[in-house]
Amino acid sequence: MSFIYGKKLQELFQRAKIEGFAIPAVNVTSISTINAALETGKEMGKPIIIQFSHGGGQFIAGKSIDNSNHQASIQGAIAGAKYIHQIHDLYGVDVIIHSDHCAKKLLPWVDGLLLEGEKFYQENGYPLFSSHMLDLSTETLLENINTSKQYLTKLSNLEMHLEIEIGITGGEEDGVNNEGIENDKLYTQPQDVDQAFQELSQISPNFTIAASFGNVHGVYAPGNVHYKPIILKNSQSFIQNKLNLVDTKPVSLVFHGGSGATENIVREAIGYGVVKLNLDTDQQWAYWDGVRKYNQKFEPYLQSQLGNPEGDDKPNKKYYDPRAWLRAGEISFKDSLKAIWKCLF
Repeated sequence: MSFIYGKKLQELFQRAKIEGFAIPAVNVTSISTINAALETGKEMGKPIIIQFSHGGGQFIAGKSIDNSNHQASIQGAIAGAKYIHQIHDLYGVDVIIHSDHCAKKLLPWVDGLLLEGEKFYQENGYPLFSSHMLDLSTETLLENINTSKQYLTKLSNLEMHLEIEIGITGGEEDGVNNEGIENDKLYTQPQDVDQAFQELSQISPNFTIAASFGNVHGVYAPGNVHYKPIILKNSQSFIQNKLNLVDTKPVSLVFHGGSGATENIVREAIGYGVVKLNLDTDQQWAYWDGVRKYNQKFEPYLQSQLGNPEGDDKPNKKYYDPRAWLRAGEISFKDSLKAIWKCLF
């Protein structure tokens, strides 16, 4: 089992389109959630993408650190990536390491990751991260594509992939709020995907596109999110016909904001070339739910250091030990991820 990047990652995405599966991309915020993700990959026997957001990186470094220059987010994500490199062989899992949702104002964060990535590549002969994501979807299409081309050039030299977003993912995640975005901007136009695809392809094939088809971040009741996966099919067909390609799915697509999506929606999107599904909100709940249920089960043992239903002098250390209730969170996180995973393959 190995760290997947460069040509191997490109081959994996191509195989995903042909065989009809998508790889779960899990946002992590701690060593505990990293371990839970790796453990799930081990049990499923499938590759997994572990990704760090700007806020996730900051939390790993420590919330007390001044992050006005993005330093905590940079160093936390680097520390998390290096931890995965150090430990993933013990889990025997194929892993892809990714950074998530870098808006224009956060570009110095990715710049910092790339600076460290160049050093890491020179020392080890392979990259620190498999890929980085730029989310310039709220900028003009021209700026989005031109900036993405600059970064794809840098990443290609380090055998890394780029993920971009065309069209806006609604809702709120990690401090980025798109809840007030006009509805039509949540649905990407095939012509825009085509323009991005053609211009990026001139530099490297190592890129994916998150095309919006009603996606949202956050928690929504069924029926309140209006997905239109046919947009993905239309984009693929537009490019195939325009360029006279044999491949019916020339673009490797990414599904952001799966909140409210049914299994049928996910499977339909995969059928149109989605190779990566982002998971965050539901996994946050799953982790907390494990801790919550642990607290409910052992509540009488968690009120003091001494004294429980077994006696006033009985110690409670084994119940309030963080390793006990954090592990409960990890198991719940893993069970949730495994349930989602089954509809991806």
